[in-house]
Amino acid sequence: MKDDKQYKEQQESELDVLEDDGCKLIVHNDDYHTFDYVIKALVDICRLTYDQAQQCTIVIHYTGKCIVKTGGYEDLLPMHTALLNKQLTSEIIQ
Repeated sequence: MKDDKQYKEQQESELDVLEDDGCKLIVHNDDYHTFDYVIKALVDICRLTYDQAQQCTIVIHYTGKCIVKTGGYEDLLPMHTALLNKQLTSEIIQ
């Protein structure tokens, strides 16, 4: 019985981690910022490579938005705030 209890606790713990990491940081398109500005912001703030940031910027331009980062809410919140401070529109969804 002890093994069953430990297994259940481990499963619940893993579920908590999955739920915490289930957030997405989305950046929306606007008509004001240049590609270079957005790419630089994604590299500096979200720690994307230049190529990743460039691809995200293209997706943002053509589809209106892009998931630029996934992870826990507490990890994404400072990035979201920094993007807003750069006048870029972003949101965190779960």
